Formats: sequence, structure tokens, C-alpha cells
Amino acid sequence: MPYFVFLKENARWLAGGFALTFFSSFGQTFFISLSAGDIRAEYGLSHGEFGALYMFATLASALTLPRLGRIVDEMPVARTVLITAPLLALAAFSMALSRHLALLALTIYALRLFGQGMMTHIAITAMGRWFSAQRGRAVSIATIGHQAGEALFPICFVLVLGIVGWRSTWFMASAMLLFVALPAIWLAMRVERSPRAGDGAERRPAARQWTRGEVMRDPLFYVVLLGVLAPGFIGTTIFFHQVYLVDLRGWSMEAFAASFALMSLMTLAFALICGALIDRFSAIAVLPAFLVPLAFACLTLAAFEEQWSAFAFMALLGVSYGFSSTLFGSLWPEIYGVRHLGAIRSIVVSTMVFATAMGPGVTGALIDAGIAYPLQIACMGVYCLVASMLMFRVSRTVSARQRADASGVSQ
Repeated sequence: MPYFVFLKENARWLAGGFALTFFSSFGQTFFISLSAGDIRAEYGLSHGEFGALYMFATLASALTLPRLGRIVDEMPVARTVLITAPLLALAAFSMALSRHLALLALTIYALRLFGQGMMTHIAITAMGRWFSAQRGRAVSIATIGHQAGEALFPICFVLVLGIVGWRSTWFMASAMLLFVALPAIWLAMRVERSPRAGDGAERRPAARQWTRGEVMRDPLFYVVLLGVLAPGFIGTTIFFHQVYLVDLRGWSMEAFAASFALMSLMTLAFALICGALIDRFSAIAVLPAFLVPLAFACLTLAAFEEQWSAFAFMALLGVSYGFSSTLFGSLWPEIYGVRHLGAIRSIVVSTMVFATAMGPGVTGALIDAGIAYPLQIACMGVYCLVASMLMFRVSRTVSARQRADASGVSQ
């Protein structure tokens, strides 16, 4: 199906998925951190104290997500939006009002759970379930809502902050969620979509529709996680320790900050490229490739001290981020089917949140123990190369298993 025709015929569902990831920004680290200085000042928190509070609130949200995330399997998508978006708005409203440390912790927990967690989870699960032959394109379009939010909301926040203050900015975020995001997403997604024969040449679906319990007992699931967790762990770790890295290399902080724009452009471009590749070859076929750019990114950053290596790292990281953001939305439906996709993805997302929460702490402890940071980054690169070889083996094993399952079903 031509790309323009695909966009035209599926505009409402694609717009709904994009809007879900776009408005998940209010629960993402990049948006919450814009208020970090004001929060620490008003609550009398040090950098370490606020970091610890944020980490524990994020980990608590990860523990909650597997139970809450399965509602996507039990009720229509539009109804899950009617639950999630108001609760995210309430969390934003609480951020504007909170004066007590306990309420701040609860607020961050809710922002992370309903923003980063559920809004993204609903979007990618819906795209994975509603599309088949064009699943890669659908997921890639939905995921670029994250990049759009990262590009737009920080600028808007800073502009509004100077006029009304940080608390009133959170009031406005709450109002936007209730009066803009909620009705727009509900109208777009209130009619569910079913994969159609006219979508294109349908690939054979997973012969089995795995339950979450079956997936948790599948050894292959944990091997795949070894690769899936790497981009989030490595990216979060590098970004968290970016000031230390810049000081260590003697770089310009302004130049390093400018490299983020290159990463965003590469992420956006390769998310769309990956979507097209998945639709043509399948997510399982693409799986072995997504960690290769990340491996070279880490090895480049570890080996070279010149400022250009930061831009090379960010460009290659953007390639891997673009691939992984689309791949992860299409991979699980191909391996385990769509009937219990919400419950399965909630486990995956929860595990990824744990990885991103633990990365900065583990590497920080190693730095304190005298383990050179460039050596750690090099080890991350080697890990990605080894994991990529494992993913090649996984790809072959999954393909063989699906052929065997399909053969058993047809007999």
C-alpha cells in the first residue's frame, strides 16, 4: 500500500497513537526535570536527595505497571484513555499544588506511571494489535510523538515559566490534558480498527496466542530482553553522567548539548526507516541489527577524546534509538501474538523502566570505586556486539519455532 494512501485511510488511529505518545511527555523525565531546580529549592532537597526520590518513585511505577497494564487487554482502548488521561491530569494538578514531600513523591509516581508508562503502553499496544502488514509503519508514526514532545514542550515550558512561574505551568499542563488531549484522543480511538486483508500482503500471524504466564516461562523471552534493555540503560546512563563526561574530556558543554539535536533527527528518520523495513521483512528479521549502531557509538565515545566523537556517538545512538523505538512495538506481537499483548508489554515496559532507573546508579558506584568511565562505556559497546549475535540466534530460533507451530496447526 502506498505510504500516502496508508496515512489517509488510517489517519484517525495513527493520530490517536501519535497524540498518546506526544502527551505522555508530561510524565517523561525530560519534562519533569525542567522543574527540578525549583522543586529542590522549595523542598530543600539536594541533587542526590531529589535523585533518590525520583528513582524510587520511578521504580514503584514500574512495579505497578504489570498489573495495571493488562487493562488494555480487558477493555476498549478508548475506555483506557478515559481512565489514564484524567489520572495523568490529576498528577500534573498535584504537582502544581503539592507542598509536602510525601505528596511530591506520590505525584512523581503518578506522573511516571500514567505518563511514561500507561500513555505510551496504550499507544504501542493499540498499534501492534490494530495493524498487521503495516504494523511497522503504524508503530513508527506513533513513536515519533515522543520526539515531537521533546522538541516542543521544553521550549514552551521555558517561555511560560518566565511569565507565570513553574507551578502555574503545571496547572496549564493539567488543563491541556483534560481539555485538549483527552477529547482528541478519545474521538480518534473510540472506533477500534481490525487488521484487514486490504492492508497488503499479510504475513502469517503467530501460530500461538501466548498468555503472559507462558511468556514468563519461555527462556527465549529473557534472551530477547538482554538486547531490548540495552538502549535505554546505555542512553540514560550517558545522559545522566553527561556533565562528568564533558569535564573528563574537556569538551564544551554547549557543543555537547547541540549534539542532542542531531540525535533527535537521526531517531526520527530511522524510526520511519525501520517501520518500512519491518513491513517488508518482519521485526524478527530486523532484530539482529538494532544494537550494531549502538555498539559502534559506545566504542567511538570510549576510544576518541576529540569533540567530534560526541556528535558521532549521538548520531549512531539516534540510529539505534530510531530502530528500537519502532522495533519494540512490532516485535512482541510477531513472537507472542496480540490477544494478551497488553499484559505482555506491561512486563517488558516495567523491566525497561527498572533498567533505566538502575543504570545511572550502577555506573556512578563504579566511578566512585575507581573504574574508569571510558572503560565502562567500552564494555557497553562490547556487550552490544555480543547481544547482537545473540539476537541473530534468537531470530533464527523464533522463525523455526513459528514454522513448527504453524505446521502443527495446519495438520
